[in-house]
Amino acid sequence: MTSMKPTGPIPSAQAPSSTENRGLAERIVATPGVRGGKPRIGGHRITVSDIAIWHERMGMCPDEIVSEYPTMTLSDVHAALAYYFDHRDEVDREIREGEEFANKHRAGRQSVFEELQARKVNAADDSLPSDDKARLVARPF
Repeated sequence: MTSMKPTGPIPSAQAPSSTENRGLAERIVATPGVRGGKPRIGGHRITVSDIAIWHERMGMCPDEIVSEYPTMTLSDVHAALAYYFDHRDEVDREIREGEEFANKHRAGRQSVFEELQARKVNAADDSLPSDDKARLVARPF
């Protein structure tokens, strides 16, 4: 029996991709003037708090997040989650501050969704009497 020798590179011996060489410190960056200087995935505007909200509050698994944002890698999402769990108090505080800011500026105002719902309800009240409709349809232009 002859032993078979590989004709090409062994998959595990192939050069790793550029994202495989990046450590957590290179994957998670904070740049003044970009997303308020909050920690984010390098090369993206997606913050660690975005990932934390999607994962922790919306119940999205890392694979689902990557499916929604395919320019990120699964390891990017895991790096963001690792950063989140290492800095949970800080990131949760940023999330709360953002919610408080939004609530403060939203106070007393309807959301876009509420405005659309109100328009639909009001549109039902704006119907024309049936004889006016007939005149509009029969009117030559």
